[in-house]
Amino acid sequence: MKNRILSLDIFRGLTIFGMILVNNNGNGEYSYAPLLHAKWHGFTPTDLVFPSFLFIVGVAIRQAFKNFDFQLTPSLRNKIIKRTLLIFLVNYIIFYFPFTNFDIHKLRYLNVLPRIALSYCFVSFLILKTPSKYLTYINVGILVVYWFILWMFGDPGVPYELATNAIGKLDIFLFGPDHLYHGNGIPFDPEGLLSTLPALSTCLFGYQVALFLDEKKDKKEDVLLNLWIWGILLIMLALAWNSVFPINKKIWSSSFVLLCAGLDMLLLGTIYHLVDVKGKTLWNEFFLVFGKNAILAYAFSEVLAIQMGHFMLPSGDSEINSSDWLYWHVFEPLFGKYNGSLAYAISFVLVCWSFCWVFYKRKVFLKL
Repeated sequence: MKNRILSLDIFRGLTIFGMILVNNNGNGEYSYAPLLHAKWHGFTPTDLVFPSFLFIVGVAIRQAFKNFDFQLTPSLRNKIIKRTLLIFLVNYIIFYFPFTNFDIHKLRYLNVLPRIALSYCFVSFLILKTPSKYLTYINVGILVVYWFILWMFGDPGVPYELATNAIGKLDIFLFGPDHLYHGNGIPFDPEGLLSTLPALSTCLFGYQVALFLDEKKDKKEDVLLNLWIWGILLIMLALAWNSVFPINKKIWSSSFVLLCAGLDMLLLGTIYHLVDVKGKTLWNEFFLVFGKNAILAYAFSEVLAIQMGHFMLPSGDSEINSSDWLYWHVFEPLFGKYNGSLAYAISFVLVCWSFCWVFYKRKVFLKL
C-alpha cells in the first residue's frame, strides 16, 4: 500500500509480539506481574496490548481510505462489510477448529476479533459520513455517555464491580450466561457488547492521530513533541477520572481509554520519530514480520495454543496438556518457576515468528 507508514507496521508488530507473549506465559501462577492483566481495577503493561491494536486499526483506517478519497462508494461500503464479517468468521474458525466438540449452545459470540471487527466497521462508516471537525466531540460524547450508562444501570453504590455492572447484565439478558466468558469465576465477558462502545473511542483516537500525522507530513520533526504533549495530557486526565470511574480494562472504562490512548501516543510518536524521521532500522525487520501479517500471526498463535491445550501427554500417574508438560518438564527444570514461565512465553513467540517469517520472506501477507 503506497500510503503505508513504516512505523505503524513496526508498532503493530510490537503489539502482536506483546499479545502473543502475554497470552502464552507457560504458567499463569508463576508469571511476572507485568505479564498478567490487572485482576479488576488497576493497570499493568499487559492491559495496554489489546487497546494498542485497536488504536492501530484506527490509524490504518485513515491510510487505507486515502485510496478511495474518503468517499463512501458502494464498492467501499461492501468492502467494509465484507471485512467485518470475515473477521468474525476467522474468530470462530480459530477458537472452534477443528469443530469436533463444537456446541452452538455454548458459542461465545464476542471476543477479541469481533471487537476489532465492530470497531473497524463503526469507525469506518463514522469517518466517511462525518466531517473531521466533529470527531473530538463524538469521542468525548462516547466516553461520557458510557460512564453515565454504567453509573445509572449498575447496582447502586457498586456500579463498576464484577457482579454488579451493566455490561454483564446486558450480555446475560441478550445472550445468556452460556455464551459468555467464564474465566473470572462468573459469566462476564471482557469483550461484552456494551463495553464495545468505549472500544470504538480507542479506535477513533487512532484515526485522529492519523489525521494529525497527515497534517504534519511536511513537518515530521514536530510529531514527537506534539504527540508527547497530547499523550501526557490524556494520561493526566485518565488519572484524575480514575478517582470516580476506575481504570479497568475488563469494563473498558473511559479512564482506561484515555490512559491507553495517551500511552499509545507516546509510543507511536517515539517510533515514528525514530523510524520515519531519523531513519533508524534496528529491529525493524523483526517486528515487520508480525506487523505486516498481524492476522496470520494472531491466528496461528491462538490455534497453536488451543491445540496444545487439547493434546495430552503422560506426566507421572496422570496426563497433562502439552503446554503444561513443556513448562514442568523442560522450562521449569532449566530456568525455575518464574523465569521458566517467561522462557516458555518467549519461545512460543519465536515459534510463531518463525512461522510468519516464511510468509514474510515470500511476500505472502494475509489480508481480510
